Amino acid sequence: VLSFGTAQYGQLGHGYDAGKQLSDCMRPRYIDALKDEKCICVAAGELHSGAVTVDGDVYTWGEGFCGQLGLGDRRPYLLPEQVTLGGLDEECVSNMSCGCRHTLVTTEEGEVFSWGLGRFGVLGRSYTDFTYLNDVGMVVPEGEEGHVQGAAAMPPPMAAADIEAAVAAANASMGSLAALNVTLDDPSDQCYPKVVDSLKGFRAVGVCAGHRHSMVLDEYGGLYTFGSGAGGALGHGDFVGQEYPVKVMDLDNKGVRIHQMSAGVDISMAVSTEGVVYAWGKPTDGRLGLGMGNESIKRPRKVEFGDENFKAVDVECGYVHSLIVGLDGSVYQCGGVGTDGKDDGLQDLNSDELTRGHPVLLSGYNIWHRIAEPKEKIVKQKWEKYGKYELKGRTKMMDVSGLLHS
Repeated sequence: VLSFGTAQYGQLGHGYDAGKQLSDCMRPRYIDALKDEKCICVAAGELHSGAVTVDGDVYTWGEGFCGQLGLGDRRPYLLPEQVTLGGLDEECVSNMSCGCRHTLVTTEEGEVFSWGLGRFGVLGRSYTDFTYLNDVGMVVPEGEEGHVQGAAAMPPPMAAADIEAAVAAANASMGSLAALNVTLDDPSDQCYPKVVDSLKGFRAVGVCAGHRHSMVLDEYGGLYTFGSGAGGALGHGDFVGQEYPVKVMDLDNKGVRIHQMSAGVDISMAVSTEGVVYAWGKPTDGRLGLGMGNESIKRPRKVEFGDENFKAVDVECGYVHSLIVGLDGSVYQCGGVGTDGKDDGLQDLNSDELTRGHPVLLSGYNIWHRIAEPKEKIVKQKWEKYGKYELKGRTKMMDVSGLLHS
């Protein structure tokens, strides 16, 4: 497994470097801690990462303050650690997805396990509150559409005298977190894997964890969504959030069977078994490939490519853009990239194409064609041989000196 990018929260899995720093990696680098493991699936969330081995074991690393690592606490881990809690060590995991602050996996038997911050209902199950500060990780404006309301576990009320005593005790014990009743150990079942009971009876074959909503795919191509309904990202025709998985009936009623799906930031996309792409959610800046309108799309809508023969095999939703991969290896982009596309490596695209908000074909990309990795040209310094010239020079000098002496 190789990783690259920012390492601020340890999500690259390389640990500290020689200078006790978490150094960013501009080029892919092997994760030494996984060198003895053969991995079949990798997943990258916002601040954490994970991998599944050929034996069905799950490893996670990075920021864990919301329990998204599934290791039974809220500590960060700079190196990969195997997830064994919740009976996951006895399961053979086949698929994994890391979201903003939560993680989903499927087993070979079709069960779905979830863990991490349960806000918005992204876990698809009931959960116990954190010991303190449950409302962490994601700030949402009050009253925003699609927010699943829940009781936030706040620190237990303390009198002023108790607070002063706790602070004094903390100072006396070198600032111990335990003296303030603040610890990264947490018994909440958000901190370890737990099966999504509401999906029992269904055999899941795929999961996708988005920013604040999640998606599950069953063996018959049925799609289930849950979490925040902001922007209509759940595809149920409204903005209502769901705490438990609900089937997207608009696709089911049309006989559409889903092959692959992706959840982004309040947007969703899916590819049918016939290669048709469907999208729904917030279409701002053309990120869904459905035009430049700002009105939320609450039900799945077909994405047009202008080519009747085009068949898609994969879609990936990001924060402000999406990518669609065709059966022929072509790659289409919907929406922009970051705040400065050129710095992100985005090629110069026709502004008219972008403003229409439809998928734009990226030239020079084909996922089936393996292109040799560009290597830096090392300029070898040429060393000139001065030996014989130096010898001639000395001989000439000696002759000249001999003439002078004569």
